[in-house]
Amino acid sequence: MKNLSAIAYSDMLDKNSLTSKKRRSPFHIMVAKEVADYVRSWRFILLLALVVLTFAASIYISMANIKNAFNNTQDPDHAFLYLKLLSTTDGSMPPFHVLLSFLAPLLGISMGFDAINAEQNGGTLTRLVAQPVYRDNILLAKFYSAMVIISTLFFSLSLLMIGGGLLITGVRIEPQELVRIFGFTVTTIIYIAFYLSLAIVFSIIFRQAATSALSALGLWLFFTVFYPILVNLVIRAFMPDPAYLSQNDVMRYNELILDILRVAPNQLYSDASTTLLMPSIRSLGPMSVEQLSGAIPSPLPIRESLMIVWPQISGLIACSMACFALAYYLFMRREIRS
Repeated sequence: MKNLSAIAYSDMLDKNSLTSKKRRSPFHIMVAKEVADYVRSWRFILLLALVVLTFAASIYISMANIKNAFNNTQDPDHAFLYLKLLSTTDGSMPPFHVLLSFLAPLLGISMGFDAINAEQNGGTLTRLVAQPVYRDNILLAKFYSAMVIISTLFFSLSLLMIGGGLLITGVRIEPQELVRIFGFTVTTIIYIAFYLSLAIVFSIIFRQAATSALSALGLWLFFTVFYPILVNLVIRAFMPDPAYLSQNDVMRYNELILDILRVAPNQLYSDASTTLLMPSIRSLGPMSVEQLSGAIPSPLPIRESLMIVWPQISGLIACSMACFALAYYLFMRREIRS
């Protein structure tokens, strides 16, 4: 991706561009320049093509199996046709929301791992802070422009899926389905925002872009692969033999394992996306036989599902804000030299 340069902001200093200065603030100029650089970047284009192809393949498989899923009366969610487009598969590949839990962090990391160190290595950061621009606007422009691109991408994919399903099936989408799909889209954007903020933190800490990229990828790999294995090994090592535990004790241990696993952002995203796309999910934790007895399998209203996933969504928001606050603190206190 091209570096920001002082030339890109010369129009706000040039005496001949007084009219432009009144209409556009330095922040908006930086955001426009960053968005243009992202759109022209081959790295972003390749990742965009990967996400779009994955989406197209998932929708194609869902369309091929949607008739069987719609006629399966044993499934309490069979009437939600458009939700099935995002959650139905024939086993040849995972559903789209599961694939996004792997692809979305890569998209966020790729857009942020060289946000600051590329400017510094290119020698444009010192020129940039020498301009009459607030330093925090530089960091905010990096984050805001990436979020604009990401939000536009995933809302466009959601609308494309809804429009394609309407043209192919002719079935009218229910308001509850529309709210759930947009809720899933917003959750995905928040999930990407966490890894984008994390990548920006590493781009401030490390001077080399390769080091910051490997650090962010290593942390993503730890949360995705090794963290669940480590948690299960530690809990099982200290947990007594299940043969000597009562049902309530086993449930408490399982709830403890889930609570520790939910420290990882990918677990929070998986819980939230699954609950939003599958209305029949009534709980994200273990339930006893007494709690399940007499329960009729039926979809929950959208309000109840949002109440279930609100802790997960608020956890993702808190993680994203914490990472961005750390990046803000490090960047504002950093000494920038030529």
